[in-house]
Amino acid sequence: MLISLFHWFVKITGYIPQKLLFRTKVYYEEGAKASRRIKGKAILVSNHTSVFDFATFLFLFPTRTLRALAAEVLYERGPFMRLCLSCFGMIRVDRNERDFSFLGKAARILEKGGVLEIYPEARLPKEGETRPLPFKPSAAYIAMETDTPIIPIYTTGKLFCKERNRVIIGRPLNLRELADDKLSMTENIDLLTQALRGKVIELQEQLQAHVTEEENNHR
Repeated sequence: MLISLFHWFVKITGYIPQKLLFRTKVYYEEGAKASRRIKGKAILVSNHTSVFDFATFLFLFPTRTLRALAAEVLYERGPFMRLCLSCFGMIRVDRNERDFSFLGKAARILEKGGVLEIYPEARLPKEGETRPLPFKPSAAYIAMETDTPIIPIYTTGKLFCKERNRVIIGRPLNLRELADDKLSMTENIDLLTQALRGKVIELQEQLQAHVTEEENNHR
């Protein structure tokens, strides 16, 4: 309850500033099936561009309280950052430890009809690395275990600059429907994880096509 109230406080007080600073333009893979109005439980899967990705999606899906997986490195940035992460209801993931308690926490949120936000790259890409980075299996695993639809998203991450930030939202995916009954759970998770990354890349290409078309129409 307190987490939801804090989310609403930030959304109300930050609505105008984010309009000026983020200037996010939204596109949809399929207008009838892709939407900012999420009904029921869902997992948002996106490429990772900066620590402000969460803020972008916070305002992108204003009617829902988003709970995100957050790397341990964020908790090492001092008490104020830890307080903010706690208020937003982030789920800590210790990438260097064999602690998978975050999976149970994520599952409980989804069982209550919540919305989970995951960046499967698990870290920010470095200069010169191919983007998006290879995906980690957590998103596919949680989706399969909880039978939760995944909403794939691609964002340019252009924040605080002259160029507009752009986001494209894909249609929801049911991974259980995409799984191969002839494969083991582990094999399916690997296959579906690769498919999710491929989908995000596909959305990236679709977004670029939209931008190119817009530029041509303004010439």
